[in-house]
Amino acid sequence: MTDKTPPGDRIAKVLSRAGVASRREAERMIEAGRVSVNGKVIDSPALNVTPRDKITVDGTLVEKPEAPRLWLYHKPTGLVTTERDEKGRETVFDKLPEDMPRVMSVGRLDLNSEGLLLLTNDGGIKRKLELPSTGWVRKYRVRVNGKPEEAVLEKLRKGITVDGEAFQGMSVTLDRQQGANAWLTIGLREGKNREIRRAMEAVGLTVNRLIRISYGPFRLGELKAGAVEEVKGRVLREQLGLEAPKDPTGTAKKTPVRRRKPTRKR
Repeated sequence: MTDKTPPGDRIAKVLSRAGVASRREAERMIEAGRVSVNGKVIDSPALNVTPRDKITVDGTLVEKPEAPRLWLYHKPTGLVTTERDEKGRETVFDKLPEDMPRVMSVGRLDLNSEGLLLLTNDGGIKRKLELPSTGWVRKYRVRVNGKPEEAVLEKLRKGITVDGEAFQGMSVTLDRQQGANAWLTIGLREGKNREIRRAMEAVGLTVNRLIRISYGPFRLGELKAGAVEEVKGRVLREQLGLEAPKDPTGTAKKTPVRRRKPTRKR
């Protein structure tokens, strides 16, 4: 039988790989008539494209994808993790350095949460890091109002159901009691919407500060609030099992590192 599969990759996958948007977001952009291929507006993501095709989004040519890259960002409180906010609030993308390429967040941190947020220019990496099957633990330092007893913490370790939604067991360690507040270290493998806050509330504790300190092997460390740091290409490849980029001769080459512009003195 003859293989009738069109050459190339699905348009949404190509847009995601180029760092334009996630696959799902790219499909919505296509349905909204914002994407053109070879000068023709398309309205369905059921289209394969090749490197020879010219793709534009909102009239801007989509460049060939860069090598996969990943950044650590220390998200402050008060920023939403979305490209555009319907309420007009500031987003994490409004605060990134001007010389950074277009990036997507790996998962989210809500408005009042802070700490480590991973950013990438590659939709494939985003998807891989977000998959529950990856099994990477996300760790948080959490301050709660109340005096958590061991029996309460054990409930969280075994897993609870909140409003009909089952949460997997989380690792919970009581670090110290500080007056009316307690500091906990919590580890999750799933990370559902506002999971920690909802779980704590369900057992009678109120979260008043939440800081993500690690995502798998990537750690917040001493990164200051609002700062961005790129993960070295070698480290990224080792952790995700990626192949080293190759030059036209087929030889592995080093991934160029984009450096920030120097800050002008006032």
